[in-house]
Amino acid sequence: MTDSILEARKLTKIYGSNVIFKDIDLKVAEGETIVIIGPSGTGKSTLLRCMNLLTKADNGQIFLDGKEITAPDYNEDQVRQQIGMVFQNFLLFNHLTALDNVMIGLTKVKKLPKEQAREKAMEELKRVGLADRADHYPGQLSGGQQQRVGIARALAMDPRVMLFDEPTSALDPELIGEVLGVMEKLARDRMTMLVVTHEMGFAREVADRIVFMEKGHIVEEGSPDDLFYHPKHDRTREFLWKITELYGKKEKEAGGNP
Repeated sequence: MTDSILEARKLTKIYGSNVIFKDIDLKVAEGETIVIIGPSGTGKSTLLRCMNLLTKADNGQIFLDGKEITAPDYNEDQVRQQIGMVFQNFLLFNHLTALDNVMIGLTKVKKLPKEQAREKAMEELKRVGLADRADHYPGQLSGGQQQRVGIARALAMDPRVMLFDEPTSALDPELIGEVLGVMEKLARDRMTMLVVTHEMGFAREVADRIVFMEKGHIVEEGSPDDLFYHPKHDRTREFLWKITELYGKKEKEAGGNP
């Protein structure tokens, strides 16, 4: 693996007496797609929020391009420009069009002239297949389209790394594929991505590395082949069997192939 672009060292997060995760070490190489899987409540989403400083870790360090971004004097806004994030629930401004939702960070944060921001925003909407929806408001878009606007908004800032926090969990089953398709294209283009998801097909086909977390610890990590076909830990094997069985049943009920 090449040198890491994003790295967590001994990262710990505690709420009251509840240890969310402890002593997490994770390196993300440039151009790598890492998928984090595991049961609900094991700290996966909190870990992502800590990685771009939306949530403050209680202990440990995070490095971007070798510089410690958890240092007291580091500019958090600058970090969030370099580490884009896509959330479960879109978080679009309902009173703004798709184009304006993508433009707002460019004009308010990057201070780009309006025409330059418009050009960049249209470029990113085209990238996610929504150039023809630029003038639509979120209420006029499907959930999948709203999430693709969210991806375009994050991409418009030209981040070094993209974080995806269960980006399809709020979508109807028939809309999931259009969002995963955009993410697959980003992976092929070697965008550095850290993805929390329950979509095992995506993890198996797209991830360079899969990280299995449980009870606030990394239990196992490796290539998709390693984890799906040759897991070292019984708990990894049990989790993957249960979740693939669950999604196989859901696909059958929806009339698809397991």
